[in-house]
Amino acid sequence: MKRKIVADSSCDMWELNGVDFAVAPITISTDNKHYVDNQELDVHLMSEELASYKGTSHTACPSVGSWLDCYEGFDEVFVITLTGAMSGTYNSAMTAKGIYEEENENVKVHVFDSLSTGPEMRLLIEKLKKMIDEDLPFEEIVEKGQDYLNHSRLFFALKSLHNFAMNGRVSKTVASAIGVLNISIFATASEEGTIQQISKCRGEKKVVKSMIEHLENAGYHGGKVRISHADNLKLAHSVRDKILELYPHADIIVYPMGGLCTYYAEKGGLLVGCEC
Repeated sequence: MKRKIVADSSCDMWELNGVDFAVAPITISTDNKHYVDNQELDVHLMSEELASYKGTSHTACPSVGSWLDCYEGFDEVFVITLTGAMSGTYNSAMTAKGIYEEENENVKVHVFDSLSTGPEMRLLIEKLKKMIDEDLPFEEIVEKGQDYLNHSRLFFALKSLHNFAMNGRVSKTVASAIGVLNISIFATASEEGTIQQISKCRGEKKVVKSMIEHLENAGYHGGKVRISHADNLKLAHSVRDKILELYPHADIIVYPMGGLCTYYAEKGGLLVGCEC
């Protein structure tokens, strides 16, 4: 029996040792250029070009064909997508699931709507890999994977909501209220998979303090934390170091965002996923 984990590129992962793994790329586009969010994308260059671009930009979910290519040849496929509340990615993956199961006898595909993005998706991917390594039955992996999503959270510390507002993900009124005077907005992925603003603060030290408070209020008391950053390694390390100061045995990985997460988080943004 051949098993595989598949995700869209907002997971910010390109390989997963010990298990078959594939990524369906999301595309970021302007009127005159397309950026395919894959391992070859120069994310820093994309970010610089978009920052100086005066027109509109938008994103497009992976095609049904792209998902089918990822599923092809496998008996059991576990799929993780960007929140369906803010993207067509989940629906596209579900359409591909229907086609694949109809055309292939005895295959099983389950699509997890992460109701989130980035680090929280990564946490679920790691959990699924662990259960595949343990050779758990398909249905048990699905059930435990869904339960795991109920015990993880995602928090954002962002300096701009321009691209969110431009693509209708948040209101322009909310977006215009930040991005000046070194103000950062804190938000979380809500239970519905939307962006829920929870606070604002000014200055890096207060960002770190507030992030720790939000993590602990969510129920974090040690365990896994995944931190992705958009060209802000210093802040990411400050949050990591503060967590380790309080929880010395915490399992923390810090890494740069890929294209899609960088596009929405924008320069200086931070995403923090945790078990809780």
